[in-house]
Amino acid sequence: MTTPAPRTPDAPRDLVGIGIGPFNLSLAALADPLTGLDAVFYDQRPDFRWHPGLLLDGARVQVPFLADLVTLVDPASPWTFLNHLRARERLFPFYFAERFHIERAEYDAYCRWVAGNLPALRFHHQVDAVRWNPDRCLFEVDYTQLDADGEAEALGRTHTRNVVLGIGTEPHVPDPLRPLVEDPAVPVVHAADYLRHRDTLLAAGHVTVIGTGQSGAEVFLDLLRHRPAGRERLHWLGRTEALAPMEYSKLGLEHFTPDYTRYFHGLAEPVRDRLVAAQWQLHKGIDADTTAAIHDELYRRTLDGGWPDTTLTPGVHVRTAGRIATTQVELHLEHEQQKTRSRLTTDAVVLATGHRERPLGRLLAGLDPYMRRDSSERPRVDDRHRLVLDPCVTGNVYVQNAETHTHGVGTPDLGLAAWRSATILNDLTGRQPYPLPARTAYTTFGLQEGRPQIPSARPHRALTPLVDGI
Repeated sequence: MTTPAPRTPDAPRDLVGIGIGPFNLSLAALADPLTGLDAVFYDQRPDFRWHPGLLLDGARVQVPFLADLVTLVDPASPWTFLNHLRARERLFPFYFAERFHIERAEYDAYCRWVAGNLPALRFHHQVDAVRWNPDRCLFEVDYTQLDADGEAEALGRTHTRNVVLGIGTEPHVPDPLRPLVEDPAVPVVHAADYLRHRDTLLAAGHVTVIGTGQSGAEVFLDLLRHRPAGRERLHWLGRTEALAPMEYSKLGLEHFTPDYTRYFHGLAEPVRDRLVAAQWQLHKGIDADTTAAIHDELYRRTLDGGWPDTTLTPGVHVRTAGRIATTQVELHLEHEQQKTRSRLTTDAVVLATGHRERPLGRLLAGLDPYMRRDSSERPRVDDRHRLVLDPCVTGNVYVQNAETHTHGVGTPDLGLAAWRSATILNDLTGRQPYPLPARTAYTTFGLQEGRPQIPSARPHRALTPLVDGI
């Protein structure tokens, strides 16, 4: 850990990070030993927490422990997962446990250990706006300092040469179910809040889990394990055509390498959009251990004859939903392949419907005149993870986990966190504090190395000439 040099209150920072999730925490950890780099990171939360509603017993992170915050670019860093174990005197037990994939709660504990020791982090700081000041050639970052209850305590402003956005994702609630979530009479909760509502859900007469990805599988398995045999009363449904396994072959995993990220960025915008939609099974399927555990639990419940009171139906989407006498929910379903419809009455719903990138519009409204967008009005992001801005803006705005449309399915993957952070720091400092490998995959993804593509700016709307006299 480096000791920050004294600074005057009005001196501009080199970097302001907005949001302290795993990706900006990785950046902060790798920035920590770089002398001469003045960086600060803001987050409105009181402390670090990583998906607390899904820290189920036994649930594992879907990447190896080497995909921690720093190891894949700096295995000698003091902020590695192995050094965390050493500091907690748990290195020998981990050695004998022989675990390549650690539990989700252990990854959360590791990140909280790092966050508790980095001096550049500022929790209880809500960033309100980011603007470009052309007179000072600096970004202005306005924030509100919050008290222990989350109430506004003071206002502040920081000037900085560069900004990095790591505001993460937010739970996605499909439109037909949005009104139900806002009414507490019948529990309709997102999986992100599952543990907080778990006791209520276990006590409900009938529970429906919507979403057939990893979080839906984990929630369904947890409910199944804790409801009585023969009286499970569980439905599990989702839009995917099958309860599909995640693609986890060794060569398939090379889609989560820097090589593939560079290849993807070099493709034309329409091709990239098609690929993101088609590659869902690379990151939205269910890992083999979880599907096996579900099958084992269902099989165990047939040993005395009969079948468990469960229904698992993929290929179904919710058309509409409503409450019945305030005590139940009625879901109107449609099967994608059969084109048939039915109704399902349930006492509680868990929405394992995933997360979406948080929109940048409100936070970056002050930069909108300078931002360049693609044909779908999305921010253009270059190969060094920078928003493409008007040339008059001499500073950089880097993004973390907001560039799937330009960098592909590896964008939210923890395994690329350290590499992306190192790429950002190498670019920001103008040197190579973290040398990066020239090649990371056995697969050659194209016939020739493509140059990174930056989609052309949106065309200006043609104006209709005014007629004289109007």
